[in-house]
Amino acid sequence: MSKSKVISIPAQERTDVGKGASRRLRHADMVPAVVYGADRPARNLVLEHNMLFHASDDESFYSSILELQVEDGRKQKVIVRDMQRHPVKVKIMHIDFLRIKDDEELRITVPLHFVNEGLSPAGSQSGVVISHQMTDVEILALPENLPEYIEVDLIGLDVGTVVMLSEVQAPEGVTIAALAHGDEHDQDSVVASAAYVAEIVDEEPVSEDDDLDAEDGADDDADAGEDQAAED
Repeated sequence: MSKSKVISIPAQERTDVGKGASRRLRHADMVPAVVYGADRPARNLVLEHNMLFHASDDESFYSSILELQVEDGRKQKVIVRDMQRHPVKVKIMHIDFLRIKDDEELRITVPLHFVNEGLSPAGSQSGVVISHQMTDVEILALPENLPEYIEVDLIGLDVGTVVMLSEVQAPEGVTIAALAHGDEHDQDSVVASAAYVAEIVDEEPVSEDDDLDAEDGADDDADAGEDQAAED
């Protein structure tokens, strides 16, 4: 569980705002951004799209401290608070950053990495499925203690057993947010489980008449859809 690294992100001050200006920036392969928090006024920035896109491809981007480096020499440590992507195109539309303070606890989501799955009693048996019920977890930590990820050790996982959130070992200085008020809040927090694959037996054969009925029904549905489209 390595500690979060600091990733440098070049940025430019943004002077023109509004929907029209944002569209022009996106057409120029730039991403509008805003940074806020730490009891300071919000600032509008702009980032180069391809650089941001490749940086955001790494899961650690969302759980690391980022250092915005504005071209006038100013630097600001932040974390990603929100990122909007185009619903169809492979394109980042906007990103929000939250300023951080070294002495102020962060609430942030970090990924879970599962280890020793194949060495566990469940993992060494055939016909067993190990399910990861959680892939990330929200934590509380000072910036200096922020982990890049948290490991979940499955070495003791057996068929029919589960790993609860309270069994996950958070690194020193890190609190799992759901357990901040005690392990009794862990009742429904299953992180991983193991079970045998259910076998399908005695499957009833489908008669030719059933096949014809199904085809007729599908044709009727298609015709109804075409009729409705024509009416519209």
